[in-house]
Amino acid sequence: MASRCDLTGKGKQYGNNVSFSLRRTKRVFKPNLQKKTFVVDGQKITMTLSTKAIRTLKKKGILGATTNK
Repeated sequence: MASRCDLTGKGKQYGNNVSFSLRRTKRVFKPNLQKKTFVVDGQKITMTLSTKAIRTLKKKGILGATTNK
């Protein structure tokens, strides 16, 4: 999958794993990206969206008739 959301631009972030003894090791936080297919003017458009963007589209009523892939 792509590493960025097509709508919001959200991508991976870097940070540390912190153990009980407070040792720090590098890690990567990856966004939860899903592929969504939209029908716009009779054409199917597939976008890679973060789940937060999908929730926002549903809340605004933009994400009415879609198919999952």
